[in-house]
Amino acid sequence: MMKQIKTLIETAWEDRDRLKDKHVREAVNRVIMMLDRGELRVAEPPSAGGDWQVNTWVKKAVLLFFPLQEMQTIEIGPFEYYDKIPLKRDYESLGVRVVPPAVARFGAFIERGAILMPSYVNIGAWVGSGTMVDTWATVGSCAQIGRNVHLSGGVGIGGVLEPPQASPTIIEDDCFIGSRCIVVEGVRVGREAVLGANVVLTQSTHVIDVTGNEAVTYKGMVPERSVVIPGSYTKQFPAGEYQVPCALIIGTRKESTDKKVSLNSALREHNVAV
Repeated sequence: MMKQIKTLIETAWEDRDRLKDKHVREAVNRVIMMLDRGELRVAEPPSAGGDWQVNTWVKKAVLLFFPLQEMQTIEIGPFEYYDKIPLKRDYESLGVRVVPPAVARFGAFIERGAILMPSYVNIGAWVGSGTMVDTWATVGSCAQIGRNVHLSGGVGIGGVLEPPQASPTIIEDDCFIGSRCIVVEGVRVGREAVLGANVVLTQSTHVIDVTGNEAVTYKGMVPERSVVIPGSYTKQFPAGEYQVPCALIIGTRKESTDKKVSLNSALREHNVAV
């Protein structure tokens, strides 16, 4: 069945006229329903020693879902919306705490035990159990947020829909993302990492480990258990030397079975503002 659905999605992606086909429309809707239930993911976590695997055809289904939908008025209590994509509902049975006026779109999966403060979760996203999406934080389309993650107030996790083969933004298990951090363009933050307030990560951001005798620079990812703060480095331009924003790895969060104790210790030890 999944092989047939995948084939229908791929053919419709190459020929949009196929969206008129009833079977194609049913296949697209089936994929979005499975995303909403957590039966499919845009990206699969790595097995031992592997890397994240992007399900390109699933992202294509998300993109094909939009032209199949018609604009409609959505009323929830005193709130009114006008959009193509319906909102998630029935949070009580899902076991998800949702504080008004938090919004999650249909096609986003939020695992039992997660908490949404007034925030936004877009279609295709995956949010794990024990995770808090704090006030005015946003989880972009297809972003993958692990279990027991804290996205602090005003955090922006960017969506990555196009191109379909591009990796989504990924925050792995047990991470702490400080206030007003921005993580976009498919950057991956390794498990148990701590980002201090106002860290900005894009694919071109230099993530510089300054804990050793010589600096080590990463791009597009933050290593596991890293403690990260905003920084800058000097770069030469035709008009002169200027400071360019970067992220500095200033320490490592110690491995511990008690993640909360480990986190608090890391924050105190490295004087990280969150």
